[in-house]
Amino acid sequence: MSSAALSFELAELQRAAAVVHAVLPATPQYVWPKLNQLLGCDAWVNHTPTGGFKVRGGLYYLEQLRRREPNVPGLISATRGNHGQSVAFAAARAGIPAVLCVPHGNSPDQNTSMAALGAQVIEVGRDFDEAKHEAMRLAAARGLHFVPSFHRDLVAGVASYALELFAAAPDLDTVYVGIGMGSGICALIAARDLLGLRTQIVGVCAAEAPAAALSFSSGRPVPTASARTFADGLATREPDPQAVATMCRGAARVLTVTEDAIAAALRSYYDCTHQIAEGAGAAPLAAALLEQQQLRGRRIGLVLTGGNIERARLLQVLSGQTPAA
Repeated sequence: MSSAALSFELAELQRAAAVVHAVLPATPQYVWPKLNQLLGCDAWVNHTPTGGFKVRGGLYYLEQLRRREPNVPGLISATRGNHGQSVAFAAARAGIPAVLCVPHGNSPDQNTSMAALGAQVIEVGRDFDEAKHEAMRLAAARGLHFVPSFHRDLVAGVASYALELFAAAPDLDTVYVGIGMGSGICALIAARDLLGLRTQIVGVCAAEAPAAALSFSSGRPVPTASARTFADGLATREPDPQAVATMCRGAARVLTVTEDAIAAALRSYYDCTHQIAEGAGAAPLAAALLEQQQLRGRRIGLVLTGGNIERARLLQVLSGQTPAA
């Protein structure tokens, strides 16, 4: 493995959580009887009050960055939405500008949400990875700090949700979590290990964006030619080497789920809990339904990473359709 897996001390994750909780309340964890009935097991679901967990990472990342660079002139990053909202939210609180590169055809709802937080949104490239390369070029040209989608400080901030989940339900057998660039699953692995728990961590990616699954099975980063999934948060082609190393060290397995399965899971969340999940947030439930027979009588966690799905897609899903990528 060319990159070492991430390693943390528990005190570091607790410090990051304190930074997050000074701004955001802890996320509640719920058990829904109808969802338990559907799965045949006890399922704990965490519901974020801010629309996406990534905002936690942005807060801690910028706090640490300003310790090193007090006069950082501004931030730039690439995103499909939730990471961008995280960067924009943190930058607005610090009073510095943020520029966000999104691919052409990105969710209009996400774009307007990022702009409402004060960010300049630039549409460029065919997908997230092309937008990322342009953001890196603009960072050098404009003298802005480039915020990657995967970084140790982002993971530490995001890990606050994992500490909350394990505090509420420390005896989970398995937790299912979606994988985009990997901060969510790496945060879970770090928290699980530092708390001395035996919970299995199962990563989930879209069958149409399988880079994480291919990388996990190969033990090295395996990029793909495309990532055409309506679950925007899973639509990445170029895995981060350190994220892959951490997953290979600490995940039990990485599953792929179809577009139809993600849409069905989104409908199940609405039917069973009246919660709206975005595609990436519904993917863990889709994976649990895939493994339903082996979960009988067990206790699981489902990471509902966010509810930022645009209205047109939500209406499609709730009417029984599967949106196009």
